[in-house]
Amino acid sequence: MKFFIDTANLEQIQEAYDLGVLDGVTTNPSLMAKEGIKGVQNQREHYVKICKIVDGDVSAEVIATDYEGMIREGEELAALDPHIVVKVPCIADGIKAIKYFTEKGIRTNCTLVFSVGQALLAAKAGATYVSPFIGRLDDICGNGVRLVGDIVRMYRTYDYKTQVLAASIRNTKHIIDCVEVGADVATCPLGAIKGLLNHPLTDAGLKKFLEDYRKVNG
Repeated sequence: MKFFIDTANLEQIQEAYDLGVLDGVTTNPSLMAKEGIKGVQNQREHYVKICKIVDGDVSAEVIATDYEGMIREGEELAALDPHIVVKVPCIADGIKAIKYFTEKGIRTNCTLVFSVGQALLAAKAGATYVSPFIGRLDDICGNGVRLVGDIVRMYRTYDYKTQVLAASIRNTKHIIDCVEVGADVATCPLGAIKGLLNHPLTDAGLKKFLEDYRKVNG
């Protein structure tokens, strides 16, 4: 499974890259705002900075919700850097835009997916990635991980090439659950990725090794 980091923070992206596990980045207007990046030009310059750090795909989200606006923004975003994947909401005009981008050779990430039906339409339109939102579905008493697994099975049954990118991951357990249901990608906060390192037996074992070493070597 590939790891993307879900942030617009350059320091966190660099840390994940230096850790040696980073395959890509996802961003959205909320994450840009969190970093205080305002204005279209500043945001696009920030996308370019992200692309200079990572070797993989960088999802850049359109703001428009109408077909013409999505096409205009998506083409401008895709022209920024070869790593850019245009992130499009799963609405009727978004599916239509994904079809257009697919025919133009522009890669896409269909976002805000909350059902198998939405994922089916995105795949049929040719989306490169589809992003089911685990945490947000759990927030309303749904089962986000089960949705990811259902989409994975549906794509394998019908041989769709769209990759399942599990999004809205809140914790390390979400990552492990996504591994178990076969997600292609998980986009996560840096803390959730680093949380995979944590285990009390690792800490205890290292402490014992160091104690034994000091006994022998002083």
